[in-house]
Amino acid sequence: MPAFKPELTLAITVSDFKRSAEWYTSVLGFQPVYAVEDIGWGEFSTPLAGANVGLSQSMDGEPVSQSGGATITLGVLDIDATRSELESKGVAFDGPTQDLPGLVRLATFRDPDGNALMLAQSLGDG
Repeated sequence: MPAFKPELTLAITVSDFKRSAEWYTSVLGFQPVYAVEDIGWGEFSTPLAGANVGLSQSMDGEPVSQSGGATITLGVLDIDATRSELESKGVAFDGPTQDLPGLVRLATFRDPDGNALMLAQSLGDG
């Protein structure tokens, strides 16, 4: 078994590092760990210890291809309150909050480059 450290960085590509860094800090409240603007890379801490989001500016500054990729899913205690707060900051969601009774509630939105993010509120006991 590999000896992994208890940390994770989710790296996503963006077209404008400065704009995206501002969005992830002002809208989601992530905190900058470091930024190397001349190469268009930086990491931002999330509320989950050991889990960071890395932003990597595309080399040509062109829009990011949306042909696949992971969805960053953020666990929340109250999805309705969190969704309302993000909507008050101009975030548009892909549709209504989805309910999987007794399991989870989900709501998907996108960053300025179209990268998918999702809110998830667990409904079960565990």
